[in-house]
Amino acid sequence: MGWGGSAAWRRSWDDRSILTSKGCLPVSLSDPLPSSPAVEPADLATANVRAALLLLAALGRQGLDLVVLCPGSRSAPLAQAAALLEGRGLRLLTAIDERSAAFFALGHGKATGRPAAVITTSGTAVAQLLAAAVEADLGTVPLLLLSADRPERLKNCGANQSVPQEQFLSVCCRWVGLGASVGLALMAAAELQTLAARALAAACGDGLGTPAGPVHLNLPFEEPLHISGPALAALALDRSPSALPQGPDPAPLAAPTSPEADAAAWSAALDPDRPGVVVAGPWRGTPAEWPAHLAALRCWLRRSGWPLLADPLSGLRGLADLPLVGAYDLILEAPPPELAVGQLLRLGSLPASRRLQHWLLALGGVQVLVSQSDRRCLDPLGTVAPERQWSAGLARWLAALPALDQFAAPVAACLAHQQRWRQADAAVQCLLDQQLDHPPQLGEIWLARSLSRLLPPHLPLMLASSSPVRDWESFADPAAPHRLIHGFRGASGIDGTLSMACGLAEAHGQLVLVTGDLALLHDANGWLWQRQLRGRLTVVLIENGGGGIFEQLPIRTEPAAALDFERLFAMPQSLDQLALAAAYGVAGRRVARPEHLVAALDWALAQPLALVEMRTDRRADAELRRSLRTMACRQLLLP
Repeated sequence: MGWGGSAAWRRSWDDRSILTSKGCLPVSLSDPLPSSPAVEPADLATANVRAALLLLAALGRQGLDLVVLCPGSRSAPLAQAAALLEGRGLRLLTAIDERSAAFFALGHGKATGRPAAVITTSGTAVAQLLAAAVEADLGTVPLLLLSADRPERLKNCGANQSVPQEQFLSVCCRWVGLGASVGLALMAAAELQTLAARALAAACGDGLGTPAGPVHLNLPFEEPLHISGPALAALALDRSPSALPQGPDPAPLAAPTSPEADAAAWSAALDPDRPGVVVAGPWRGTPAEWPAHLAALRCWLRRSGWPLLADPLSGLRGLADLPLVGAYDLILEAPPPELAVGQLLRLGSLPASRRLQHWLLALGGVQVLVSQSDRRCLDPLGTVAPERQWSAGLARWLAALPALDQFAAPVAACLAHQQRWRQADAAVQCLLDQQLDHPPQLGEIWLARSLSRLLPPHLPLMLASSSPVRDWESFADPAAPHRLIHGFRGASGIDGTLSMACGLAEAHGQLVLVTGDLALLHDANGWLWQRQLRGRLTVVLIENGGGGIFEQLPIRTEPAAALDFERLFAMPQSLDQLALAAAYGVAGRRVARPEHLVAALDWALAQPLALVEMRTDRRADAELRRSLRTMACRQLLLP
């Protein structure tokens, strides 16, 4: 559910004067609605571009540095303004596919912690932004969506391309800001400055309980939209943001009350001198918040001696000084009773492992949930009392603990419990080495374990939804080098997989994407980014003839004829992905045997954008997963 779907959250935002009961805050609608523009047509065309310049320059002063422009006529003033500001602190990219553009901006925002902007025209173009807005909402990624629109006089009267687009994204946006209904050109500079400041503030969150997320600015433009050459040249002479009229700084938004005042009532619920476990879900904070988060976690783990069960997207795997347990998903297939505890510290949303979730549900006990600037409920298990969810981040939580001696040594009982977890992990890792180190053929599980070791240290990685991220959780080597790992863990969809990877590569400089065939095909237009991409991207494709994740679910029937599994669920597509990529100008290679992977990776990592394809047997891989889980259970029963 997005923020717009909860009455409680609507009230919270209403108190901050950001959302109304309809999810939008109109800006400067006090002027009477004219039936025609109040200025001459030629002047209005220039005024449209000047207003767009004022808005984009104000956004730039607030920190916006990347704009992705999609084609359109109604959005012409925004396009011209972006072009005038290009190179003056603003980078401009173009995309013909609005959905792809939004996911590219989403990836860039996820990597940098700063929102990128997408500019679209009116109509169904705005609807194409919804999937990325949903992921940005649930994944707490800053994202700015700017749509051009018809003025109010053309709404609800049958005018072409006039739709209620201001409502399309409201259910999942932190804020929907509306330009004046008579047209952006008639807004004062101060109003445009306020619109920009509020948009960036809402997109970036407040660091205490309101997370980053998507913001939609719907901006009406009255015709004429297209400026003449001489008028555009005149504006170009005065395109410096500092030369544009500036309104007064808007009043800051009221910050929510810090939860620290209530900390003493419950923060002592966890006793570091009794055994416990830390469970870390996907990291949803900003890069700027990461050092303090990691320092606080290290402090708690040193003091408590608790083991750490960390999701691949937590950012914690590969850090040698942490008591990490990598194979928790396999260990908890049939959890040994000696691993149970009565208290847990949970960080953020839950890892994907269903076995871990079942274990947490069965444990009960005292569970404290610390989220990074997200006051929404993140406890689908219902095991955390409402007063034990802290939304201001781990660093503030640790600082609020009463009388915690952070330099005391952990007690023997906690260290013994940690040792039991780590011994179980070591046993399972030994089993995986025996079973996966010399495979007779290519396989998804082998690929996850091999890539975790083969990829250069600190090279960022993105894991597509469904099987790739789950296989990394269960089978990647926990002793492999540390790296940033991204994925879709907000809404866990496959929309925009390739485009988001391109945005991440643009921000990081280089990235590897591991994806299945359907996720890649679903976003084939993402290959178009190769003409503008400055970062390097290597795409490792698992071609297993359809949706391999469905092989891991109890869907197939016996007899098989009772259900057409392939047609209804797997949906294999007869398509050569290497040929498709080549049609977009992207080079690729097919890996035929396990021993060929290293050479293919070496080649691909040196290319600007490249595809490495592996063909696997999804039914055989599903059976291998089941077999390894059974063997892991037996391994843990050995004396």
